[in-house]
Amino acid sequence: MSDDHSAVLAAACAEVGLDHTNAELIRLSENALFRLPGGVVARIARPGQFTAATREVRIAQWLAEHEIPAVRALKDIAQPVQVAGRGVTFWEELPPHRHGTPAEVATAIRRLHDLPVPTDVPLGDLAPFVRLAERIDAAATLTEADRTWLREHLASLQARYANLPPGLPRCVVHGDAWVGNVVATDDGQVVLLDLERCSVGPPEWDLVSTAIKHTSFDWLTAEDYRDFCDRYGHDVTTWAGFDLLRDIRELRMALYVAQRAAEHPVAREEAALRTACLRGQEQRPWAWTPAL
Repeated sequence: MSDDHSAVLAAACAEVGLDHTNAELIRLSENALFRLPGGVVARIARPGQFTAATREVRIAQWLAEHEIPAVRALKDIAQPVQVAGRGVTFWEELPPHRHGTPAEVATAIRRLHDLPVPTDVPLGDLAPFVRLAERIDAAATLTEADRTWLREHLASLQARYANLPPGLPRCVVHGDAWVGNVVATDDGQVVLLDLERCSVGPPEWDLVSTAIKHTSFDWLTAEDYRDFCDRYGHDVTTWAGFDLLRDIRELRMALYVAQRAAEHPVAREEAALRTACLRGQEQRPWAWTPAL
């Protein structure tokens, strides 16, 4: 734990009366997650994300009200807590669990998509391009020619998204629905994680994340993809807007690795490969490494 995170965690816990003795780092990425005594998980957001943290807690409360299995914000405390410009939130720790399967993702997002769009929760509209321009700028291991092309590609996708073809009715979407954000607990629940992208938008956005694992990368068999479609009740690849949402999702995946490559040399080769694929130098299915 960095001294910065340690100080923020200590101050936040003191404010709400929680014990942070022997806090254990779970994950350090865009957000820092810590396991506290008593089955509590603390999440420290990036600086400047207090409003987003407030929104995520409210979304979790709304899902709980509708009995949708999802991460639960700790009750009976005022949160998020603001410390040094960071929003700190507290959550009930999940029981032992594993990553979900594509079939479990389909079931979870079907339940979410069937909910009525609330009028009293600050969901906002889906923002598929959030932070992509910043990630291109931060992709220091790519060539300037690559970054120029990526900026032009991003602008093209933004223009195309403004004319997204009609599809399924807009609804509450998770925003980042993949097997890493859906887990199956040992007590039999399928639980949604990471609610910060939850918003109102085309349900196809949540479906594309699984579809491209089959169509773009061959990480998912045809049989497993068909099972996913059957459980959800729709095959997004048959929709006129599929290629556009596929291209946006692939760009997000490529830029996540490209940004990481600036600090993690192991990701540099993968970042270059993903950019080359986006630029049409390889044919799908692409040989991307599933996780870095």
